[in-house]
Amino acid sequence: MTRIAILIGSTRPGRKGAQVARWVQERAVRREDAVFEVIDLLDHPLPHLDEPLPALAGRYQHEHTRAWAETIARFDGFVMVTPEYNASLPGVLKNAIDYLYAEWTGKAVGFVSYGVGGGTLAARQLRTLCELLRMSAVTPLVSLSLKTDFKDQATLEPGAHHVDTLDTLLDHVVAQSAEGRAATPTQREADEAAIARHFDRITDAIQAKDLEGLRRLYASDIVSFDIDPPLQHVGIDAKLRNWAKVFTFFQEVTYEVRDLVHTVGEEVAFTHGFGRLGGTLADGTTTGGMWVRATFCFRKIDDAWLISHDQVSVPLDVLGGKGVVDLKP
Repeated sequence: MTRIAILIGSTRPGRKGAQVARWVQERAVRREDAVFEVIDLLDHPLPHLDEPLPALAGRYQHEHTRAWAETIARFDGFVMVTPEYNASLPGVLKNAIDYLYAEWTGKAVGFVSYGVGGGTLAARQLRTLCELLRMSAVTPLVSLSLKTDFKDQATLEPGAHHVDTLDTLLDHVVAQSAEGRAATPTQREADEAAIARHFDRITDAIQAKDLEGLRRLYASDIVSFDIDPPLQHVGIDAKLRNWAKVFTFFQEVTYEVRDLVHTVGEEVAFTHGFGRLGGTLADGTTTGGMWVRATFCFRKIDDAWLISHDQVSVPLDVLGGKGVVDLKP
């Protein structure tokens, strides 16, 4: 069943977000088309963003980030409850959103804001942020005024018209979340399968010494960090010249990859694993080759996944100044 998180976007002492979230949940649980759960940022303390890589990379270093990512990934859509502080959304909510990327992307989100002016400025900024993350922000907005919807500006007593707006907001969030839940895994699985087939074609082309076959697998502006000098090979022609040089060493070529891990977004993907090039040398000697570390970065260009960057390396014996080439995965 579709799962929706009601996210409390403030951790401030004396906050009113918990009241608002309970009101949303009490209305939401009457529905039978989704499961709702309150997520409180107080239960997920995150320091100021401390991940060394952008969230788009999806390579989270810290345990608190991985725990937060696992929490958010469980849901198909969100209702974000936000106050307005100084005409903006709370920093703790912005920080929590900035930690992740793929876990937000493609999911529906609705906003319930509150403040002196209803929190509309915070909701507007939050909508812009979520849309940058490729979330599907629904149009209905519940805007609660501290003057008219909170008794003595302390206890939530929303006007009846807010109930109708909230029901409409939930209708939209649930419907779009269900659509995304049905569509996203299929597309992701298709993209992962396409990238896996890409490596089959790479293997076939290398073993056939097929330079034109390889040309079709790379972006024209590929930047390659290969074992062989120089430091980088820029452009498809440079990449193919490097392969042509490799092929002159062999009568027959073998190539294998293993332990590949794919991370796929809408237009960018990357794979890391290990590769080994071997075969029969020009003098008839057979070599099994050496295992190297390999990273491949893909871009979706005209609906086709192409390698736009690759990097191959071996560990370095720092004191000896030589590469370590006898390791096995």
